[in-house]
Amino acid sequence: MLQIRPNCEHCNTDLPFDSEEAMICSFECTFCSDCVSNILHNVCPNCGGGFTNRPIRPIHLLEKHPTSTERVYKPVDEVTHLKKIINTP
Repeated sequence: MLQIRPNCEHCNTDLPFDSEEAMICSFECTFCSDCVSNILHNVCPNCGGGFTNRPIRPIHLLEKHPTSTERVYKPVDEVTHLKKIINTP
């Protein structure tokens, strides 16, 4: 089951369980759509995979299956990330 993390790892924007702006990679790294598009260029800085929209957990299941409250905040060094993407030293 997905953790449904509460924030963007790069800009720390809140991403509530029903956010349509939340994006995840296959390891559930969580970023907002703005950071995915404009900073990360659809490449996860942690695993190198792509992103997809995070599903929205139905509200009636939140009590039984609560979302994560643990915030992950690891701003990405944009220059280093871009160098990795284009494979330059």
